Amino acid sequence: MTPPPEPAVPPEPAVPLAPTPSQTVGPFYGYALPFAKGGELAPAGHPGAITVHGYVYDGAGQPVPDALIEVWQPAPDGSRHGAPGTLRRDPVDGAVLGRDGLVFTGFGRVPTDADGHYAFRTLPPGGVPYLSLIVFARGLLHHLHTRAYLEDAAGDPLLGSLEPGRRATLVATPDGGGVHRFDIRLQYDGVHEETVFLAFD
Repeated sequence: MTPPPEPAVPPEPAVPLAPTPSQTVGPFYGYALPFAKGGELAPAGHPGAITVHGYVYDGAGQPVPDALIEVWQPAPDGSRHGAPGTLRRDPVDGAVLGRDGLVFTGFGRVPTDADGHYAFRTLPPGGVPYLSLIVFARGLLHHLHTRAYLEDAAGDPLLGSLEPGRRATLVATPDGGGVHRFDIRLQYDGVHEETVFLAFD
């Protein structure tokens, strides 16, 4: 009986091959996902509009200039169905023209700027004291979920489950005139606590 042939051994490559890098969330999304007026959730000139802004920092305490922040929230009356038609497209080439500036949808998306800063102009959420945020940034294998509380809401189950230092990472700081600052820290930097991020099953 003839023994089976030896398996072929591939020849050695002329040049050593580098390992294929692992894939992360970005920053590739920055070329396609942002859209015009993505941070303008409130209708233009609305008297009840508020501004939520802040910086995204990495584990070295440095600003992240190419992160992307999404906000999801109910309308002031607590409804969550949003309004269609706010992301207009050019009828000729299909390019996104941006929001119409007239209606509220409860959704926004903005990139951070060169200083790691982001800003949304929106309406106060109804029925809950917070905005739901999703963070996309370089080096993340998955996007991160968190909340920006517009006040330290007594009785909120999530805030009540955290010790004071961790709870403070979820509460925006009033800047006056309807402006709230909410910084997002992706990791503990030796001084500042990491922002509390949420896991969903």
